[in-house]
Amino acid sequence: MKPAGEQAPAARQVICPHCKGPAVYAPSNAFRPFCSERCKNIDFGAWANEDFRMPDKGSLEDQLTDPGALQ
Repeated sequence: MKPAGEQAPAARQVICPHCKGPAVYAPSNAFRPFCSERCKNIDFGAWANEDFRMPDKGSLEDQLTDPGALQ
């Protein structure tokens, strides 16, 4: 139990990955770390569209047969 008069800590604020606005990072925000359902859905759409792809470096076999790949 908390002593009388002691308040719960303030909810942590983070930066929304999409709009860069403030977002509450607490169980009360169902969209965390996003600030809203809109930002969460936009980010999910970009993910589903493969906008967050990492460049492919090719297979190990390609790297071993390409003289310039191992430099």
